[in-house]
Amino acid sequence: MTLSSMTGFARAQDSCGPWRYAWEIKTVNSKGLDLRLRAPSNFDALEIKARARIAARIARGACFANLTARRDDASGEVRINRAALDKLLKALDDVPLHAALRPASLDGLLSVRGIVEFIEPEEDEASRNARDDKILATLEQALDALVASRNGEGAALAKVLTTRLDRICDLAAKADSAPGRSVEAIRARLAQQLAALLENSSGFDAQRLHQEAALLAVRADIREELDRLAVHVASARALLASGGPVGRRLDFLAQELARESNTLCAKSNDPSLAAIGLDLKTEVEQWREQAQNIE
Repeated sequence: MTLSSMTGFARAQDSCGPWRYAWEIKTVNSKGLDLRLRAPSNFDALEIKARARIAARIARGACFANLTARRDDASGEVRINRAALDKLLKALDDVPLHAALRPASLDGLLSVRGIVEFIEPEEDEASRNARDDKILATLEQALDALVASRNGEGAALAKVLTTRLDRICDLAAKADSAPGRSVEAIRARLAQQLAALLENSSGFDAQRLHQEAALLAVRADIREELDRLAVHVASARALLASGGPVGRRLDFLAQELARESNTLCAKSNDPSLAAIGLDLKTEVEQWREQAQNIE
């Protein structure tokens, strides 16, 4: 399966008899599937079917789907609402006109909302069903284009995420081989600190100090964090290779990578190792930002 982004846009249009219509669909990042569909009032019956078709093609993301439709023929009936017009004229009779004002004209009265009504011709059930079927078919065309767009961006994101994972592995390897985390380097630093303490103080138990120093050395070891980083990176690579809607799982792995890199930085007791840890944290955060775009 391919990897898909949550960002995309598509448009498809067609016609059926006197109707001209178009679908526009836009998707952006979201924690789940948030579908918002707009259609003209006389197409309400399509909404349930359209929602089902969109949900079948999109697993995650905020989706904005808009249907526009208009009739090309002029077979409808124009009707003047005489009751509303009479009320309007009566109301105007009660309004004293200023000398500078002209009386209301017919075209002005007819432009008032509700005075002129356009009654569209009734469609039989067979015509409505044929129209709705074609509109849903056009929706599928728009969804095909949208999915292709999201897949294209997903493929590009997969390359970016893979490159970031390579960088995370390189930094973990540098941390593993950093001279500052060798047993000899740790022993030398602790010996130097102990010597300074014993030189300037009295009454210290040297054996007890050595025991505490050994405990500190164990706590400062980052082997466990490096091993877990390797496991999480391997899991992330497997998800990227599998494709499909894996965005939530990638986001979880990003949190785990961040946790291990933070712990590694906290344990760093050497300037060079601390610098590597900061670079690792930055790389993990950038990886997470990109992973949050995956469906």
